[in-house]
Amino acid sequence: MTIEIADITDIQRSAKEFLDQIENGRVFCFEAEMGIGKTTFITALLSAMGIAKTDGSPTYSLVNTYESQMFGKVYHFDVFRLKNESEAYDIGIEEMLYGEGICFIEWPEKIKNLIPDNAIWVYIRRNQDDSRTITIQE
Repeated sequence: MTIEIADITDIQRSAKEFLDQIENGRVFCFEAEMGIGKTTFITALLSAMGIAKTDGSPTYSLVNTYESQMFGKVYHFDVFRLKNESEAYDIGIEEMLYGEGICFIEWPEKIKNLIPDNAIWVYIRRNQDDSRTITIQE
């Protein structure tokens, strides 16, 4: 499945479309180059989930935790700064990945061996006209 984002003004519609089509997913792995818009799209997803105040990218804290009245607990991970998977264990990532919450993970390739088999991989690509294409692989 793919979702097209024409420009930044189209991102909320795209986030709602994403949530409408991925009803049973729990762990979402976002893979894209630096600066493509992973955090921006995840922030739009959080907003579409009814989370009014977000903390931006958890680059330094590694994980931000939210509570959505519609979806329950939501975790936003940015594991770019991890040196190895052992550091992920230190923050208790397994409890979150295999618990009841929804997980959005930036830079999942850093912890690939810890990702559940049923995770949904989300690829964001920048097009020549600066639009974005999101490809979802279940």
